[in-house]
Amino acid sequence: MAWLLRDGEVLASVEVASSLTARSRGLLGKRSFDGALLLRHTRSVHTIGMRFAIDVAFLTDDLRVIGKATLPPYRIALPRRGGRAVLEAEAGAFERWKLVPGDGLEIKG
Repeated sequence: MAWLLRDGEVLASVEVASSLTARSRGLLGKRSFDGALLLRHTRSVHTIGMRFAIDVAFLTDDLRVIGKATLPPYRIALPRRGGRAVLEAEAGAFERWKLVPGDGLEIKG
């Protein structure tokens, strides 16, 4: 199991969608999600067909947060300049984690 960290603090468990199929599927089909999903080589996401709202963080290659949004079902997030990855979590997670633009994240495990 991998962990999402900020400044050495564990924020959540994290799954890394490493294949094109996994990135395309994302959180579709799930009723809820505990933890986070990292989509590398992804600049934009959508919630078309989703059953719940998600928090989305746009990240640089080195996992620095450059923007974030909460998307209800059936929305599309526009890409952010410099974005190379996206982090998804159930809506409200980023507020609990106090995630803000400028935060540097890392994956361990």
